[in-house]
Amino acid sequence: MMEFIAQNMAPIMFASLILFMLIGYPVAFSLAANGLLFFFIGVLLTPYSGGAINLAWPLLYALPDNFYGSRVMSNDTLLAIPFFTFMGIVLERSGMAEDLLDTIGQLFGPIRGGLAYAVIFVGALLAATTGVVAASVIAMGLISLPIMLRYGYDRRLASGVIAASGTLAQIIPPSLVLIVLADQLGRSVGDVYAGALIPGLVLTGLYSLYILIVSIFRPNVMPALPLEARTLGHGVTSLLVALVTTVAISYAAYHYLAPAHGDNADILGATIGVILIYVVAIADRRLNINMMSRLAQQVIIVLIPPLALIFLVLGTIFLGIATPTEGGAMGSVGALIMAAAKGRLSLDVVKQALTSTTRLSSFVLFILIGARVFSLTFYGVNGQIWVEHLLTSLPGGEVGFLIGVNILVFFLAFFLDFFELAFIIVPLLAPAADKLGIDLIWFGVLLGVNMQTSFMHPPFGFALFYLRSVAARVPYLDRITGKQIAPVTTGQIYWGAVPFVCIQVVMIGLTIAFPQMVMHYKGTVVDPGTIDYKVPEVPGLSPLGAPPAGGTAPAAPAAPDLSQPPSFGDTPPARPAAPQPDLSQPPSFN
Repeated sequence: MMEFIAQNMAPIMFASLILFMLIGYPVAFSLAANGLLFFFIGVLLTPYSGGAINLAWPLLYALPDNFYGSRVMSNDTLLAIPFFTFMGIVLERSGMAEDLLDTIGQLFGPIRGGLAYAVIFVGALLAATTGVVAASVIAMGLISLPIMLRYGYDRRLASGVIAASGTLAQIIPPSLVLIVLADQLGRSVGDVYAGALIPGLVLTGLYSLYILIVSIFRPNVMPALPLEARTLGHGVTSLLVALVTTVAISYAAYHYLAPAHGDNADILGATIGVILIYVVAIADRRLNINMMSRLAQQVIIVLIPPLALIFLVLGTIFLGIATPTEGGAMGSVGALIMAAAKGRLSLDVVKQALTSTTRLSSFVLFILIGARVFSLTFYGVNGQIWVEHLLTSLPGGEVGFLIGVNILVFFLAFFLDFFELAFIIVPLLAPAADKLGIDLIWFGVLLGVNMQTSFMHPPFGFALFYLRSVAARVPYLDRITGKQIAPVTTGQIYWGAVPFVCIQVVMIGLTIAFPQMVMHYKGTVVDPGTIDYKVPEVPGLSPLGAPPAGGTAPAAPAAPDLSQPPSFGDTPPARPAAPQPDLSQPPSFN
């Protein structure tokens, strides 16, 4: 019996960890307690293991180095988490989400399902600026849900689209989970961000496609905004003219700057065009010139600052100007500037942002410390070998491995959130994926898309909890129409999430089927066989191995005389011989 337990310590340890967490014990302490408990058991059972356990009491001395070394306290990659968290919370307090939802809702309002499209679009923008799911879901739940209910949207559809759009912050950079995945996989955060960008945009498009299909077949569940609700009036033509003008100015600036700035001319040209149209829109509003429609003014003034912040953060990372940590720091400063420009920056806002940032960062840090304790024991009982053999022996090779792993992560996401999955499961899966030759950036993005479902799974999805906390629980009177609005039930929130969970599963399949969506981060791959090597001809020199044109090859130089010292040019004149001293006389020092 003792031998059986000793030789199967790894699966027993993993199963006990799952049991600890199902009981409800905090994850960080479950990891640490499980690791220490099985370390003690493993040391006692080492003589019975037949070499399967490699644990000894001195191994505990490695824990302080794990805590304070590059894996936890000195990890520069994880420093980006508090920066992006602070940036997201400040932006949420600045009212940016409210302005975006109101403006984009007015822009899409005349079409059926326009508010749903606006929520998806704003969710993607908030994801690219905040990177925090809670901030996005709560902001859109507070602002959009009452408006959607006011104008007759189906409660399940409204709840589902708000929760799903908020979870885009999970996969669209600068996502916090992508930072953790890059750290656990030992890969560059910039590469993971570049690989995740297209899947995040495709997922946004799938959400919009679902709204389009529902608006065609069930038009009553998502009506267009009534005319009296379109406070900004009409003005799409004016907006299109402003857009075309911006493109023309950017193109002209690009051609003017190209000779001097080369590859950076396109970015500089676009920057000049956007800044110019932004200044014109502000001047048009302040001076009442009325060159643009009110709708065009509002869209330009509201959209350009968050887009500029996105470029400040992601653009500098993708261009190689800044690291993710530096990009997060610049984003935090940009968020403070935006909040100050709106007149909403106060000491209370900064204190709330710092408190939430400290809480989340401490949560991540404690889970990581617990994971270090767990992995010390798990690797000591050869758990990584057990997991690797278990996963690499799945039928179907690489595809079978990917399908099996994604099914495992999908079901674990019912009980664990993305941080717990990233710190517990990913370090066990990465070695097996690497052994099968799977690109770890692609694997990480695939897991990121899968972990996104952890926010949407009924009944434990955190996005559903966030929405439940701000959705109406009792009937209330609408402040605009004066009508009584029925509450949103928990069942409606859960059922509304189901179609979007299915869309996320479809996105997992698309990422597996079309890996180039992620693999583009490598850039253009050059085939060495297509490279043509040409040696330039220099006047006065013949090609290698050929005599000079119009003559014969020069005679080979005479072989050097190796019996003599080498000569380095003209022979210097010989020095006169020094006089020989008379050794029969005493030396003279005069």
